[in-house]
Amino acid sequence: MNNLKNFTQFIGEEEGMGTVEIILIIVVLVGLVIIFKGQIVSIVNSLFEKITDRTGKF
Repeated sequence: MNNLKNFTQFIGEEEGMGTVEIILIIVVLVGLVIIFKGQIVSIVNSLFEKITDRTGKF
């Protein structure tokens, strides 16, 4: 009977929900990075090329 009471209290607690939400957000962000990896790499490469071109002029 005592175990059932402890289990009910455990289910009712919401303190761990913050951690679960953060983990889910991280998983979604990692998934987006994997999906759009090619576009992200091309954008970063073009930015570095512009920076390199402009610093070479000075």
